[in-house]
Amino acid sequence: MTATRPQPRPGVLAIDAYVPGRSSAPGIDKVFKLSSNETPLGPSPKAIAAYNAIGRHLEDYPDGSASDLRDAIGRVFGLDPARIVCGAGSDDLLNLLARAYLADGDEAIHTTHGFLVYPIATLGTGATPVVAPEKDFTASVDEILKRVTPKTRMVFLANPNNPTGTYIPFDEVKRLHNGLPPHVLFVLDAAYAEYVRRNDYEAGLELVATSENVVMTRTFSKIHGLAALRLGWMYGPAHVVDAVNRIRGPFNVNGAAIAAGIAAIEDAAHQERSREHNTEWLEWIFEEIGKLGLKVTPSVANFVLIHFPQDKGRTAAGANAFLMKRGLILRQVTAYKLPNALRMSVGTEEANLLVMKALAEFLGKTK
Repeated sequence: MTATRPQPRPGVLAIDAYVPGRSSAPGIDKVFKLSSNETPLGPSPKAIAAYNAIGRHLEDYPDGSASDLRDAIGRVFGLDPARIVCGAGSDDLLNLLARAYLADGDEAIHTTHGFLVYPIATLGTGATPVVAPEKDFTASVDEILKRVTPKTRMVFLANPNNPTGTYIPFDEVKRLHNGLPPHVLFVLDAAYAEYVRRNDYEAGLELVATSENVVMTRTFSKIHGLAALRLGWMYGPAHVVDAVNRIRGPFNVNGAAIAAGIAAIEDAAHQERSREHNTEWLEWIFEEIGKLGLKVTPSVANFVLIHFPQDKGRTAAGANAFLMKRGLILRQVTAYKLPNALRMSVGTEEANLLVMKALAEFLGKTK
């Protein structure tokens, strides 16, 4: 049968479009947005100054290779800038990797509650996403390896994972890599690496440096506070970098993002302040939620996953509606196959206190 209009490639219409966290609450003047894992401390003042300075030269194209930014990242992490690619957020890079290495009939593995961009990027290439079950909301190396077939071309692993906040130790990451065929590209998404304070964690730099089939992606949207500018980077083998550079847009990173990114990544003091704030309040939120009788998944990132009962009218949907009326926006995670949970970003002291007070009221407890 002849088509009567242009048709998208197979897989595209199977995609459930990504829906970001809400930013507003109807009828509420003051809103506390705790739905997108944004840093409550905002970006480095040095990054803001660098961003503002670009406003005097908006007529100029940015450096198409973001060479100054790649040099800055290389200095901070001790990496070869030639093995770094920058993009419009790590989402951009995840999609570029999928485009470069997946084709019709291929398979890419991600975990049950993994970042929604993984199946979206996979389906967009005509490949098939394969879901590996998690254990206690944590990636299982054994379950991932069980699903490797001759069709597998890519494995996505968010470590720590969003929206669960869980991680697997570096020994387990290496065990996963050792179990993969050499032609399978292992994509380590370390968007929340800066927040992790565990001795057995490693973001992936060492593994990339010693492997031919591992890529690590990072973002400036979280601890650096540059989410509005859309900026991310990846570190990979030279041959992967070459492939990605051949298909990325020639100016995929804008000038303001480059300037702000350089200033942000070099401001170690601001990053440490953000990390200290997160460490303090992450523990407090975990304890306070427990006191309310709710379960929370232990997190090493800058957010927590709060689980609600399905009975007595105290559901996640009910809590979300209750909080929204008070200008407190958390993240519904039904799309992540977690209909009975809400994800809460670590916010300011005021926001954190208000959420706990509101949750206590919702649950019929004094606070």
